[in-house]
Amino acid sequence: MSAENRPLLARAIHFDESDMNIFHTPARTGEWCISGGFEFSDWSEGDLNGKARQAFANGWLGLETFGRVTFVAVTRVEASETAELVEMLAAHFVSHYGAPSLEAARGVAESELAQMAELCDGHDDNTLLTVSRELTDAGVKEAYRNIAPQQAELDQFAVHGSLDDAPHTH
Repeated sequence: MSAENRPLLARAIHFDESDMNIFHTPARTGEWCISGGFEFSDWSEGDLNGKARQAFANGWLGLETFGRVTFVAVTRVEASETAELVEMLAAHFVSHYGAPSLEAARGVAESELAQMAELCDGHDDNTLLTVSRELTDAGVKEAYRNIAPQQAELDQFAVHGSLDDAPHTH
């Protein structure tokens, strides 16, 4: 499958050290991310203080560290990577949220990744995404914002698979 036909997801990106200070567990640069709003589904105003408030307000969820990051960059993903991410997230649902089995959790994990792929679809590679959340009477409301890529700056930070796929500039 050509690079242009591969589906899109988003990876954690850092422009400075601020995420290291504002989140309990910061995501690692380059790890695949999803919204992760499910983590806050049973939260109330009383849960929203300090670093937990920051994670709730604008943190994407990394799928390796299960840490949070403020910005993600849209990039192409291999089908084999997506399958691995589904398994990692399903295992997290079992170990941290009490899902009865990997089989039971797999469909929810696939749905979370599909939601993220849909959010990324239609954006150019390197488009930055942010998330903001608020508690409402109906539950957690998420809003997304995208920032068009500025190629000269992002080439220094974004992670795009193998070095063979890296853009070449002269």
